[in-house]
Amino acid sequence: MAYGSVPLEKRLRENIKNYRLENLYDLEKIQKSFRNLHTALGVELLLTQRHGEKAVSAGDFAAFLSDVVSDPGRKIRVADRTVGHLYAKPAGVDNEQAVEAVLDDLAALFSSLGEKQYRFRETAIYADELEEALEKDRYQAKHGEHVDTLTGLLGRTYFDARLTRLKETGTAPNALICVNINDWKFVNGHFGDEESDRLIRIVADILKKEAKPEYLIGRVDGDVFYIVIEAPEEGEARDYCSRIKEACQVYEDAVLAPSVAIGMVTRLSVEEDFYQCFSEAEYEMFRDKFDEKNSPGYRERLEKALTK
Repeated sequence: MAYGSVPLEKRLRENIKNYRLENLYDLEKIQKSFRNLHTALGVELLLTQRHGEKAVSAGDFAAFLSDVVSDPGRKIRVADRTVGHLYAKPAGVDNEQAVEAVLDDLAALFSSLGEKQYRFRETAIYADELEEALEKDRYQAKHGEHVDTLTGLLGRTYFDARLTRLKETGTAPNALICVNINDWKFVNGHFGDEESDRLIRIVADILKKEAKPEYLIGRVDGDVFYIVIEAPEEGEARDYCSRIKEACQVYEDAVLAPSVAIGMVTRLSVEEDFYQCFSEAEYEMFRDKFDEKNSPGYRERLEKALTK
């Protein structure tokens, strides 16, 4: 849940559903404490996850099957939700009533510590996202609508304004290039917003690195980029497209495998409409996308992080 999408208090109520005991506690330390209690008091202890999976134990629970519905033991509660269950077998020990009181205190302590850890972690994440959002706001305020905050390329509004200016100056020919990231939605679905945003930045950086300073490059949609090369030399635009693809192919990353589909057309006359030409470039891009996604090794490279 990104900053601004939900208030912090609602986030605290909702996100606890994604937490397991190991996200809130040092289970190795709990294991050590359970062993010490077992040795000192003779009590057998078991801590389970919210649905009953065993997490930590001291004593003989090999044949124990937890039923958290009918026999929840002592519930460990964080953010008004059960995150775990504490079971104990103190029967036969000296002063059983005192041991039961110790176990009640232990369950309360787990709940208290878990609550503090949970709020600390979620608040820290929220603060980081807030700082990132504020940084983007400061960047946007400094650059206005000229720059796309994620990539540093021209934003759609300013890119359109530059096209209008080019049409007014009457410059031709122009090479118009449409670049689209292959399987961006796959990355977003499997690895989340952070990695899919990083993929966009990687491709944007490649577009900038392989371009000459005078190239007009804009991020015009989520994973779509337009490029204009004014009065290109023969073969210049195709060489640029080839360098982009090669740079994507050799890019090394543990998770991401950048790949793009590219369409290019030449606007020969000042009378031709830029957007109509870009529409034709998009058509060529979709043809290239089919070839790219069906090329040998493409799927294996895309899914490499899923097989580790």
